[in-house]
Amino acid sequence: MATPAIESPKHSTVRDAFGNVLAFFILLLIGVLAFSIRLFSVIKYESVIHEFDPYFNYRVTQFLTKNGIYEFWNWFDDRTWYPLGRVIGGTVYPGLTLTAGTMWWILNSLNIPLSVETVCVFTAPVFSANAAWATFFLTKEVKGTGAGLTAAALLAMVPSYISRSVAGSYDNEAVAIFALIFTFYLYVKTLNTGSLFYATLNAIAYFYMVCSWGGYTFIINLIPMHVLLCIATGRYSSRLYIAYAPLVVLGTLLAALVPVVGFNAVMTSEHFASFLVFIILHVVALVYYIKGILSPKMFKVAVTLIVSVGLAVCCAVVAVLVALVASSPTKGWSGRSLSLLDPTYASKYIPIIASVSEHQPPTWPSYFMDINVLAFLVPAGIIACFFPLSDASSFVILYIVTSVYFSGVMVRLMLVLAPAACILSGIALSESFAVFTRSIKCQLFGASELRIDPGDVSGKPGDSCSGNNEVDSNAAKIDKNEVSVKERPSKKNKKKEKAKEPVEKAAKVAKKARNEKRLLVLPMEASLVALILLVLLCGFYVVHCVWAAAEAYSAPSIVLTSHTHDGVHVFDDFREAYAWLSHNTDVDDKVASWWDYGYQTTAMANRTVIVDNNTWNNTHIATVGTAMSSPEKAAWDIFNSLDVKYVLVVFGGLVGYPSDDINKFLWMVRIGGGVFPHIKEPDYLRDGQYRIDAQATPTMLNSLMYKLSYYRFVETDGKGFDRVRRTEIGKKHFKLSHFEEAFTSHHWMVRIYKLKSPKNRIRGQSKKSKLKTSPSSKTRAARKRNPWN
Repeated sequence: MATPAIESPKHSTVRDAFGNVLAFFILLLIGVLAFSIRLFSVIKYESVIHEFDPYFNYRVTQFLTKNGIYEFWNWFDDRTWYPLGRVIGGTVYPGLTLTAGTMWWILNSLNIPLSVETVCVFTAPVFSANAAWATFFLTKEVKGTGAGLTAAALLAMVPSYISRSVAGSYDNEAVAIFALIFTFYLYVKTLNTGSLFYATLNAIAYFYMVCSWGGYTFIINLIPMHVLLCIATGRYSSRLYIAYAPLVVLGTLLAALVPVVGFNAVMTSEHFASFLVFIILHVVALVYYIKGILSPKMFKVAVTLIVSVGLAVCCAVVAVLVALVASSPTKGWSGRSLSLLDPTYASKYIPIIASVSEHQPPTWPSYFMDINVLAFLVPAGIIACFFPLSDASSFVILYIVTSVYFSGVMVRLMLVLAPAACILSGIALSESFAVFTRSIKCQLFGASELRIDPGDVSGKPGDSCSGNNEVDSNAAKIDKNEVSVKERPSKKNKKKEKAKEPVEKAAKVAKKARNEKRLLVLPMEASLVALILLVLLCGFYVVHCVWAAAEAYSAPSIVLTSHTHDGVHVFDDFREAYAWLSHNTDVDDKVASWWDYGYQTTAMANRTVIVDNNTWNNTHIATVGTAMSSPEKAAWDIFNSLDVKYVLVVFGGLVGYPSDDINKFLWMVRIGGGVFPHIKEPDYLRDGQYRIDAQATPTMLNSLMYKLSYYRFVETDGKGFDRVRRTEIGKKHFKLSHFEEAFTSHHWMVRIYKLKSPKNRIRGQSKKSKLKTSPSSKTRAARKRNPWN
C-alpha cells in the first residue's frame, strides 16, 4: 500500500481556521432557522399572545415597563383573587418579565419603537436561537464540533420545544430552556477545564434559571446526582470539586435573593440533596488530600477518623433536616414535586394539580409527535457516549435517563426531555456519518489519497485507513527497539527499559485503537445504503417538524380555526366576549369563571376576577367549583357573598369545541368536594358514567354549570344536540330564576350571565310576622342561607 501523505502544520492550521469559520456560519443559519420556523403563528394569524398564562406575563411586563422595577417588586394586584388580592413581586418568577422588559428598553434606547406586545411575542423565537447555540456548545464539550452542530440543528426544529416557543408563546419556558441548557454547558465546561471562571459563570447562569422557572429544582438535583455518581465510580478530581462547590455556595445565595424562592432555597426538601452531596464531596476531597501527604500507615488511621467524623456530620445534618420537615405533612416537598416522585399523589390529594391537562402522563403517540425520530436515535447516542466514557458523557447519559422518567410522569416535562434527546441524537448521527463516510473514503480512494496530521497515531475518525498505516510503522519501530534491548541486557539498558515503558503503553493503546478502527470500516454497499437511510430519516424529521410548527402548534388558543368544504372558518369568540366585558360593564365589577380564564379576563377585559391560573389558594378555587356544582339558588348565594356581578362560562356544544366547561365540570366537582364535603362526585354520575342526556342525574341537570351552558340551547336546532358529547341534552326547556343572560358570543363559545338583584324586602304585615319568629327559627333560617353548606 502506498505511503500516506503527511499534512504540514501550516496546512492543518488553515484547515482548522476554515472549519471554524464554516461552523460559525452554520451556527448563524441554525439560529435563523430556529427563529423563522416559529413565525408561522404570526404569518397565518396575527401578532397575538397565545394561551392563558402568557397574558398574565404580558400584563406584568406592561406594568414593569410603565412603572419601573421598584414599583414592580412592590405591586399589590387587587384585580385578582378578590377579595384577597395578590402580591405580584413576591409570587412570580421574574426572569421572563425582566428579560423582555430589558429587551424593550434597549430597543427603545436605539430608537427602535417596538410595542411591549411585539417584544413579548418575539421573545420566545429569539431565545430558541440562543438555546440552539447553547446546545452546540454543550454537545461540543461532550463529543466535538460535528455532534454539536447536528444537535443544535435538531433542537432548532424539535416539535416539543416549538410547542412552547412559537411567536406569541410568552411563557416562562421561553427563556428557561435556554437557561437550563446554558447552565449544563457551563457545568460540563468547568468539569473539562477546572476553571473557576466558568464555575462562577455557572452559578450566575443557575441564578438566571431560578429567576425564570420553577423547574430549576431539576438542575439542583441532577448535578448532585452526577457528582455522587463520579465519586462512586472513582472519578473524583479537583475539576469535579471546582465545578460543584461554587455552584452550591454561590448559586444558593443568589437563589435566595429571588423573592418567590427566598429561604426555600435552604428549607425545602428539593434542595437537601445538594447539601448532602456537598458534605460528601468535602469528605472525599479531604481524604484525597491527606492521602497525598501521609504515609500509607498513617493514611489508614486518618481515613478512619475522617470517615467517622464525616458520618457523624452527615447524621447530624440529616437529623436537622428531618426535624425541619417533620412538621410538614408533605415532609418539605411541594405538591408538584411529590406528583413527580409519586405519579398517583396529585390525583389522590391535590386534584387542582391533576386537573391541568399538561400535568397528565403522556401517551406513546405524543412521544412520536414531540420528538419524532429522535426517540429511535437516543439509544445509539447513549452507546456512543460510552466510547470513551468521560465525566461529560456520563452527565449527558444521566440527563437523558432522568428526563425520560419525568417526561413519562408529566407531559409538560417533554420540554425537558427534548434537549437531551437532541444532544444524544446529534451524537448518534455525527458518529454514524463519520463511520459511513470514512468507510466510503477507504474503499474509493485508499490510504494514498488520505491525509493525516503529523504525529497523530491515535487516528481520528476520518483518518482511520491512514491511521492504521501510521500505527503499523510506529508499532514496528517499537518492536525493533524491544528486540535490541533484549539482546543487550545490561545496567545501562535497565534505565532505557524504564524509559521505554511509556512508549510500550502507547504502542499497546495504538494497536488496540487500530484493531477497533478496522472494525469500523464497512463495505461500500452497506455504507451507501446506510447513508441514504440516514438522509431520508433526517428529511422525514424536517418535514414533520415544519408541519408541527405550521399546523399543530401555530394556532393561538384565543383565536380558533376550522377547515371545512366551505373553506377556513375563524372563531374569535373569546376576544369578542372580553371586549363586551370591557365596554359594557363597570370597571369595578367582579367576574367569576373557572380559573382557566382568569388571566385572560384580567388582561383583556380589565375586570376583577375571583380566581385565576396562579392556583395558589385551593379553598378559593373550591368555592367557585362548589358554586358551579350547586343548584341555582345556592350558587347565587355564594357568588353574591363574593360580590360577583357576572359569571362567564365556556361552551363548545354548538361548534364542537372540546375544551369547554362541561368537559371540565367533574374537576370542579372534585376540587369543590375536597373542601366542602356536601359536594359528592357520585351524585353527578349515572352508574359511574358522566352523562348530560336524559339519563343524567337530577343533581347534574340542576347544577348551575349545566343550566348556564345549555340555557336556550334547544333554540339552535330544535333538538339540543351537543356536538362535543354527541348526544341530545337531557333538560331542554328551563328558565333561570337568579341569573339572566347578558351576552352570548357569535358561535356560543362564551356565555356571560348577570346575577339578578336580590328581591326587595317585604314590608308590612309579613315583616312584622318575621320579627315575631323565635331565635331558634332564625338560627335555622340563617343555616339555610349559609352559602358554604
